[in-house]
Amino acid sequence: MFNIIIKDTYEEVSLEAFKALKKVISDKEKPVLGLATGSSPIGLYKNMQEDYKKGYSYKNCITFNLDEYIGLDKEHDQTYWTFMHKNLFDNLDIPEENIHIPSAVGKDLQELCSDYDKALNEYVIDIQVLGIGGNGHIGFNEPGTSFDTKTNIVELQERTRLDNARFFNSLDEVPTKAITMGISSIMQAKNILVIATGLNKADAVYGMIKGEISVDCPASVLQNHPSVTVVLDKDAASKL
Repeated sequence: MFNIIIKDTYEEVSLEAFKALKKVISDKEKPVLGLATGSSPIGLYKNMQEDYKKGYSYKNCITFNLDEYIGLDKEHDQTYWTFMHKNLFDNLDIPEENIHIPSAVGKDLQELCSDYDKALNEYVIDIQVLGIGGNGHIGFNEPGTSFDTKTNIVELQERTRLDNARFFNSLDEVPTKAITMGISSIMQAKNILVIATGLNKADAVYGMIKGEISVDCPASVLQNHPSVTVVLDKDAASKL
């Protein structure tokens, strides 16, 4: 079931997303958050930081991130570990031991996937934040990914790499693989919060909400979830 909110500006979208997240976590002793990277949630994270400055403590939160590139050192400026610390964790009071980001170094890749699933299985995510790729991917689960997947290693499609190339010096620097939370794990969250802005997301948003439920648009699986809040600007909502 979708609760669709449409706003004029990115700032208004970000504030509505923050309100949706805060509504879910404010009455919980140990909230479990599923978090995303990319440009879509940055405004949400800024609102969380302002909330912390005003006196709300996030110290009891437990977080799980969706994904991470393979092939970059953890401290590389484009890893999602770096992104999350720069844009959120360095400015909140969440203990480092409560933060879970898929690791892409140090072990066999399949073992890393199993380790992340074991950690996920100890909790139920109260609210999972998602962006949506221009091709409908959620996390790094590209079109064609089975809805039954757990944490897995993916080959990034060309469109995804092109979308992310703006963060690198060239397309050649964009990793070709990533580790990502699987679609079935995403669907186990109690609540899901999708943030999307811009005309480049309009087709994917339409496919997610009104399209056929199909692996061709991974986000379409959210039609089967009982509690999905979608916060859009008018451009992203333009084809609904």
